[in-house]
Amino acid sequence: MVANKETMEPDGLGESAVSEQKIDEAIAAVDEAAKGQAEPAADRKHTVVVAEDESVNRMDLVAMLEDNGYEVVGEAANGEEAVELTRKLKPDVVCMDVKMPRMDGITAAGTICDENIAPVVMLTAYSQEDLVKQATGAGAMAYVTKPYEESKLLPALQVAMGRFAEINDLLDSVETGETRLKVTEDKLKEAEEKAKKAEETLEERKLVDRAKGLLMDKADFSEQGAFRWIQKTSMDQRIPKKRLAMAIIAKYDESRSDVDGE
Repeated sequence: MVANKETMEPDGLGESAVSEQKIDEAIAAVDEAAKGQAEPAADRKHTVVVAEDESVNRMDLVAMLEDNGYEVVGEAANGEEAVELTRKLKPDVVCMDVKMPRMDGITAAGTICDENIAPVVMLTAYSQEDLVKQATGAGAMAYVTKPYEESKLLPALQVAMGRFAEINDLLDSVETGETRLKVTEDKLKEAEEKAKKAEETLEERKLVDRAKGLLMDKADFSEQGAFRWIQKTSMDQRIPKKRLAMAIIAKYDESRSDVDGE
């Protein structure tokens, strides 16, 4: 028996050691997963959809963006493709050429901005004031004239993303404010209803007490008997106590008026 006990003890210790090792490995795996998910925001590349119908210009623009740390997640050759890609990929910013087939860039930018998907930077070879007004009127956050230069394009992208973030923060603040206002209005309405109900209850109680007193005085009811008569009559005849009490008061007030008149 002793030999068996000594033989069993190492096995038990071995199982315990294995269990602790598995727990340590599981914790380590969780830590690694958390590290992988907790990627610093500063290290994340900004994503871009590029919409340019001329393939050479599009390739140059993509190369310029990628060389400067941006991740081009989609390329479009017309406005319709640009809208579809933006809806699907939800990039941080869209570079949109003004002149494109099937749907021009200004129309596409208007759709994207109306849906509040991403900020749009317009790209154009034209610097006419009317096109700039149309682009900004459609919701574009910035514009850059061709030929594309890093000194113009990169600041425009940052401005567009910054403005987009500010606008959405403002919209969130407005939405939060409206929600709080709605909650406050609901609470106020509830309090008013409670106050009104309490006032009506108090008024009913006063009328019932007055009617009860009149029944005691004019019809020789006891206090308890008068209250029970009002309560029973109200239930049997399905007449609200307030209305019944008012009828009793009106009846005996008229009788008293007749007596006074005589």
